[in-house]
Amino acid sequence: MYLIGFAASYLLVRHQLKRKKRAINIQDIDSLYSFLILGLIIGARLGYVIFYDLSDYLNRPLEVFAVWHGGMSFHGGLIGSIVAGIIFSRKHRVDFWQLSDLIIVTAPIGLGLGRLGNFINGELYGRVTAVPWGMVFPSGGPLPRHPSQLYEFLLEGVLLFVILWSIKNVNFRSGTLTSLFLILYGFFRFIVEFYRQPDQQIGFIFGAFTMGQLLSIVTILCGAGIFLIRKKTTREV
Repeated sequence: MYLIGFAASYLLVRHQLKRKKRAINIQDIDSLYSFLILGLIIGARLGYVIFYDLSDYLNRPLEVFAVWHGGMSFHGGLIGSIVAGIIFSRKHRVDFWQLSDLIIVTAPIGLGLGRLGNFINGELYGRVTAVPWGMVFPSGGPLPRHPSQLYEFLLEGVLLFVILWSIKNVNFRSGTLTSLFLILYGFFRFIVEFYRQPDQQIGFIFGAFTMGQLLSIVTILCGAGIFLIRKKTTREV
C-alpha cells in the first residue's frame, strides 16, 4: 500500500508540474521522493516507538529495527516527511511551503491506501458495536466491531483528497494547503478515534481520549499556527 501510495503521489505531482510552473523542476522529482520515502519510513517507525510503546522498546532496543513486526505511526511519518522536505528544499534552494503544498494534496491517497491495508490485515479495528455493518475481526474477539479502518479510508483518504485536489489551483498564499491538510486530517482522525479501539498498551488517556486524539489535537493546532504565521509573514513581505 505504501508503494502504491508513493507511486500515485509521484505521478500526480509530475502531472501538476507539467500543467503549471511550480517551485521545483520536474527533473528533481526522483530525488525528492527518495528523501520523502526515507523520511516517512524512519519517522513513522520512530513515531510509533516514542508515542505508543516507548517503555517496551527501551527494554528491547533492537526491536526498533524489526519493522516487519509492525508498528508505524502517521504522526511520526508526517514529522519525518517534513524534516526530509526541509532538507531537500535547502539543498535544492526551493521554497519549502510551495513544495509542501505541491506534495500535500496527494498525501491522502497514501493515507487511504494505508487504512485499506489495515482493514485487509484485520488490524487497528474499531470498538464493539451493534450497528448493522459491524464486523467480526479475526484478532478482535467474537463480537462485531466498527470497521474504523474504512471510516478513516473514506474521511482521511477519499474526502480529504477530493477537498484538497479540487482547490489546489486556487491562488492561496503558500502554506495554506499544508495548513488545511493538517487541520482537516486532525479533525477527521479525532472523530474516528471515538469508534476505534484504543491501543492495548496505552488504553484511554484522561479517562476518555486516545493517544491518536491527543496527537490529532496537536496536528490541528500546528495547522492553525502555520496558517496564522504564513498569513502574517505574507502581509509583512
